[in-house]
Amino acid sequence: MSSIAEAAPRNQVVGTWRMVAAEIERDGKVVPAYGQRPSGMLIFAPDMHYVEVLTDGDLPRFASNLRGQGTDEENRTAMATSIGMFGSYTVDENGDFAGDRVEGSTFPNWVGSVRTQKDIRIVVNGDQMTNYFTRPDGTKITIIFERAK
Repeated sequence: MSSIAEAAPRNQVVGTWRMVAAEIERDGKVVPAYGQRPSGMLIFAPDMHYVEVLTDGDLPRFASNLRGQGTDEENRTAMATSIGMFGSYTVDENGDFAGDRVEGSTFPNWVGSVRTQKDIRIVVNGDQMTNYFTRPDGTKITIIFERAK
């Protein structure tokens, strides 16, 4: 006798993922999205919540050593080269990522956003996951993650 859980398709994205590469394509040019040493983690929990933090691994430290007392330039650079967010996500009948809802973000304009496969497509191939994200202005971001072990 099989249970409902056994009959449901496996959630393809569930787990902890480390960012290994990221690029932005804008106006026909491709550049690193989070510097030469991207650093980040994306966790898809079994309870259908996620947390994502992506940064430039070479982001300089603040001279003051206090988060709330960075210079205008330090704050501008930190904001432009990192993102953190959390929310809930869904998968389709095949267990593939179907979309998410941003509940909180370091970029406040995204809070409350619902992103579908039109905005973000996630492809899992074994222990590698590739995220294809298109910003509203048409800029394309590709991020490659590996399953954390």
